[in-house]
Amino acid sequence: MKTPGQSDAMSIEHQELHKELNAATKAGGQTADTAKDVMKALFPHMLHEEEFAIPPLKLLPALARGEFDSDIEQVLLKTERLKAELPRMLDEHKHIVHALRKLLHAAMSEHHARYARLAQKLILHAQMEEEFLYPASILVGEYIKLRLEHP
Repeated sequence: MKTPGQSDAMSIEHQELHKELNAATKAGGQTADTAKDVMKALFPHMLHEEEFAIPPLKLLPALARGEFDSDIEQVLLKTERLKAELPRMLDEHKHIVHALRKLLHAAMSEHHARYARLAQKLILHAQMEEEFLYPASILVGEYIKLRLEHP
């Protein structure tokens, strides 16, 4: 069972967010300054997500179809790492959301509606990760463990 390549939806979304934030750094004023702060906090976090939080999610369509092979257990290292790193990832979200709220305020004050919407979108993105994506990724690992124990 192979997972999709770098052109998967989450990676594409991360690339688009990177482009939009990069554009915000060129808006001038506080909007640009706070966008730079968001980038400093967000991009190392996104790299970790792409390293060990997203790969298990790529298996969901195959697992939902009942497809399972022994190579799938390689993803267990990623889900175990996510479980271990989850408190840090959630703490990073607090810092990221704080920076995003500053961006939202600056963008609204400086009449940059596009970047205010971007900040709102990213705040919701962080919430979605906490409520759905991280737990789903961990559940993929738990499911794989169960399947390996009871083939």
